[in-house]
Amino acid sequence: MAESIAAPVAATVDGHPSRGGRRPSLSWLGAVPFLGYVGLFLLLPTLIVAVEAFGTKDGRPTLSNIRLLTQGYVFEAFVKSVELSAASAIIGAMFGALLAYAVVTGNPDGLTRRLTASACGVLAQFGGVTLAFAFIASIGPVGLVTVFLADHGLNIYAGGVWLYDLRGLILVYTYFQIPLMVLVFLPALDGLQPQWREAATNLGGSTWDYWRHVAIPLLTPAFLGATLLLFANAFSAFATAAALINQGGIIVPLQIRTALTSEVVLGQENFGKALALGMIVVVTVVMTLYALLQRRTARWLR
Repeated sequence: MAESIAAPVAATVDGHPSRGGRRPSLSWLGAVPFLGYVGLFLLLPTLIVAVEAFGTKDGRPTLSNIRLLTQGYVFEAFVKSVELSAASAIIGAMFGALLAYAVVTGNPDGLTRRLTASACGVLAQFGGVTLAFAFIASIGPVGLVTVFLADHGLNIYAGGVWLYDLRGLILVYTYFQIPLMVLVFLPALDGLQPQWREAATNLGGSTWDYWRHVAIPLLTPAFLGATLLLFANAFSAFATAAALINQGGIIVPLQIRTALTSEVVLGQENFGKALALGMIVVVTVVMTLYALLQRRTARWLR
């Protein structure tokens, strides 16, 4: 009787009893190269910066590097970096959202959308020395457009050479912020279902009612999240500003360049690491807010 109710023991190929259960999935092995890349080129440098920001050159712990962040010129550099990032992000978000909406209203499989998406993918990565040279050659003090306008009685530099200060950086940064906004905001616009507009119309609502009560509330988290992404993109940009501004450090990335390449005061060798740690903190806060907004947007994009 006991033998009849006992659970059968399955035998393996070798004749040994099987332990049962499912074999562990090995699908995670495909992510190993990516995780190794992230760990080597993102997590490890971040850890090194965070540790050395609280230490001297010979490895002794200290808070002197962090205290230097409270100096006036450092605080001003952070303020200008935030101003630059916020201005270029807001301008890029507004114009990029309008361009993305114009693309969405067309044929989803049309040539215009494919060309626009391809161009935005290229222009969003167009920066550094190449972009700086393009602006200098076109609207610099002796650029092609500047000379042409001056010959027709319009001097765009009547109030001073603004291309090499914060105003010029905002204009140049906006150039690659707009296409980036198009790329990240298109999926949110594609998530708006035509049935929602039809339902609003059938209920007697106007186009403005649809946008005020349906579209705008749904798109707001995605728009704010994309704006935060643009902010982080501008806040961490370096090559374009370095090519335009050779002297001085009006923003934090240029301050880090100065700290790493110029002579430093004895005991302040890791000051550049402290500046980098400050940028990491700001970007981490911004990207955390971005992730929260994206999670909320994903609820209705499914």
